[in-house]
Amino acid sequence: MHEKSRQELVNGLMSKGITDPEVLKAINNVERHKFLPKALEFHAYKDIALPIGCEQTISQPYTVAFMTQELQLKEGQKVLEIGTGSGYQAAILTNMGMKVYTIERQHDIYSLTRKLFDELGLRIYAKYGDGTIGWSEFAPYDGIIVTAASPDVPKSLKSQLAIGGRLVIPVGNKSTQTMKTLLRVDREEYQVKEHSAFTFVPLIGREGWKEK
Repeated sequence: MHEKSRQELVNGLMSKGITDPEVLKAINNVERHKFLPKALEFHAYKDIALPIGCEQTISQPYTVAFMTQELQLKEGQKVLEIGTGSGYQAAILTNMGMKVYTIERQHDIYSLTRKLFDELGLRIYAKYGDGTIGWSEFAPYDGIIVTAASPDVPKSLKSQLAIGGRLVIPVGNKSTQTMKTLLRVDREEYQVKEHSAFTFVPLIGREGWKEK
């Protein structure tokens, strides 16, 4: 039913500069409508962000594809996601063959999404907690993706990144951010690449924005 819409979405992402064939294949494979409230299913394959409750959103497909492409992961590698949200980003990474760990701070969203992972048969390691401090138990990670905006790059996440791994995170104020990709060169050195004009919900936690 949605195959044509997914292909049209993929074509649109290609026209916007998404070139990684594995990312495009995953966008085509993963049924985004299953990660949305039923009332919004009609909009599932439009290239827009959509609300999922608790003042959270499912990211625009272009943003998901862009951040995933920036990670430059290979099948079988380990990735940490900060901000599980709807579960769509984690599902994309899983479809690409990654071992995915994900953290969500909103308990209602965490419960619903974990149940959805089970229903869809997705083997994703999920936990409820403060994503700004990462998940040190399973570190280091080949990639870390942060799906909320931080005032700075959390030190805990930088320390949990494997040498040669990449951390992709939007950094800025609460209205507009720069997407940063950090490549860990060695224990102390990180190469940073920046892309402007992204907008995310705030990353709240010990090493992010403080909760009011």
